[in-house]
Amino acid sequence: RLNAHVHEKRLPSYAINLDPAVRDIPFGCNVDIRDTVNYKEVMKQYNLGPNGGILTAVNLFATRFDQVLTLIEKRQATTKYVLVDTPGQIEIFTWSASGTIITESLAQSWPTVLVYVVDTPRTTSPVTFMSNMLHACSMLYKTRLPFLL
Repeated sequence: RLNAHVHEKRLPSYAINLDPAVRDIPFGCNVDIRDTVNYKEVMKQYNLGPNGGILTAVNLFATRFDQVLTLIEKRQATTKYVLVDTPGQIEIFTWSASGTIITESLAQSWPTVLVYVVDTPRTTSPVTFMSNMLHACSMLYKTRLPFLL
């Protein structure tokens, strides 16, 4: 929805997908981890389950993240927003070394804001709601970046 809003308002943006396991993306990406790392092959090669495959794929991609930063720099004059979509298993990204490397690389180069999107229909249960809020707080304190919920 955020990407749709940016396009509707005709704000120049640059989209990056960091979820190697996503099947379909409802928006166009300028950079897609799936073009660099094959999640299923990573699982087979390293004998990993789904979460281990996602983590390893993101780790492999992080070793080349300087190339992504260069691509963003080249578009900096014509881009208002860079949208980075992370894996749905956000804890894999938030608490991994590669997630920290990527987040800090972006934050050191440009003003960076984290946006935590909550699946509102799934938060009707107080337990699920509180789980989301606690997870959001942990991300806020870990990254120490401006944060929208």
